[in-house]
Amino acid sequence: MIITFMALLYDTRRYLSNFHVSRTGHVFTDVLVVGSGVAGARAAIEASRYCDVLLITKGGFHGGCTSNAQGGIACVFDESDSIQQHIDDTLRVGAGLNHRDVVERVVREGPARIAELMTWGFRTDREAGRVALTREAGHSRDRVVHAQGDATGRELAATLERRVRQTFNVRVFEDCFLIDLITLEGVCCGAITSHGRYGHQIIWAKQTVLASGGCGQVYRETTNPAEATGDGVAAAFRAGATLRDMELVQFHPTALYVAGAGRELISEAVRGEGAYLVDKAGHRFMAEYHLDGELAPRDVVSRAITDRLRTTQGQCVYLDARHVRGFPQRFPSITKLCADFQLDVGRDLIPVRPAAHYMIGGVIADPDGRTSLPGLLCCGEAACSGLHGANRLASNSLLEGLVLGAAAGAAAGSRASEIGEPATIQKGVAGQTAPSERTELDLHDVRNSLRSVIWRNAGIERVGPRLRETLDILKFWGHYVLDKTLDESFAWETQNMLTVARLLAMSALDRTESCGVHYRSDEPDDLGPSPPYHTQIRHEAGHTTVSHEILT
Repeated sequence: MIITFMALLYDTRRYLSNFHVSRTGHVFTDVLVVGSGVAGARAAIEASRYCDVLLITKGGFHGGCTSNAQGGIACVFDESDSIQQHIDDTLRVGAGLNHRDVVERVVREGPARIAELMTWGFRTDREAGRVALTREAGHSRDRVVHAQGDATGRELAATLERRVRQTFNVRVFEDCFLIDLITLEGVCCGAITSHGRYGHQIIWAKQTVLASGGCGQVYRETTNPAEATGDGVAAAFRAGATLRDMELVQFHPTALYVAGAGRELISEAVRGEGAYLVDKAGHRFMAEYHLDGELAPRDVVSRAITDRLRTTQGQCVYLDARHVRGFPQRFPSITKLCADFQLDVGRDLIPVRPAAHYMIGGVIADPDGRTSLPGLLCCGEAACSGLHGANRLASNSLLEGLVLGAAAGAAAGSRASEIGEPATIQKGVAGQTAPSERTELDLHDVRNSLRSVIWRNAGIERVGPRLRETLDILKFWGHYVLDKTLDESFAWETQNMLTVARLLAMSALDRTESCGVHYRSDEPDDLGPSPPYHTQIRHEAGHTTVSHEILT
């Protein structure tokens, strides 16, 4: 059941860039896949079984979050574990907002997908001839498959790229920026893109799979790479797709905190192997916040650290891994990262603090990736599939990309093979916008200020008045930025970040109770909504409509 309760005027143009159909290069494909991470690559491989595929990626093939993933892939691979236990852990952490059918599908198909990866050359770490497993927060068993110690993402990305490159009917366009999805009569027909070499192009596709990743760059503190500016989610919103739970952002408790450096991830598996958190006085504090201590769910650990920093007036807390045997062998990348900052993991404490890590909300997608917009499918972090509920269980995201990426690819490829050529705009100009007379703000300043205000007001702890203030600030910036027709990727990214930030803040203001990763300090009891519901948000005819979908 969906209850619509609020409509707000939203200054959003349909297309970010002007383009003239007769003067723009045209590319045709059966299936267009946007994104080269685990979900996009797996979707492209699966769709290629049916038809021709074009995969576009914003930077290089390994530019997104997948290759940076350290921990691993959650999967049942041991007789001491069970599918049901993995399902139960996912549902428990998800705080009542999971879709059970999706959870069951992803968990049950996981072992087969990883076995398939191994036949493609994926090299898991092994112990005594068996797949090595570790434990991360929220899991009741050791079930996280890892590779090269703490470089699982790098090994996974390399394996999938090899497979994609070997697939004759998959083309790859790197350095290709998604500007907008093209719609004709309410159907997605492809995308308008900007290629580093060829400039603007219109890519016509019978089916489009959006796997463009997350939105972490809207926060000042984030583990996400520079590419994670929410371009795909913003484009889907402008095209009319319905989004869900945009307020649900997961913060990783342990990002390396060195002043002036990027917030590099320190994997949760470090705590899974026995490291513990201490404050600046050396006191181990997590037992005061949760029975599971350092292995409590990520939202609990992140809030505990935030509270500790507030009460001790500290800038960071510390991971103590000095007692973890074989640390350099188990975590070679983290060991090197720390050494680059003159930290010896066998002797020194590792300074850490929370950072934005994973977007749980996104474009609503069913178990086969289909969205509310015909012709558009979505998978991976850009999608809200219902797997994670209100809080993602550690290392379930790579698993989701493998399982639901393959499902979206199959659905897109099958459908594309059944229908005729994609519809095209026959003549005229699309995306034409009259130039604005408003002064243009400094985009670098807007972006830096945006990231700071979202971190401060829509971060780990939120409160109604500050969220309302945030929306006022974003509306002001939007008047001077979102009305402009700009023509380079930094500007488009900034416009997308403004759009995503407003959607996030609107949804966070709407959900007045705490639930999972969404913590309202003015309503701190994390009991979950009764009855549980999703927030939904959609743009149509110049208005943004926020509604509730009651779970039944």
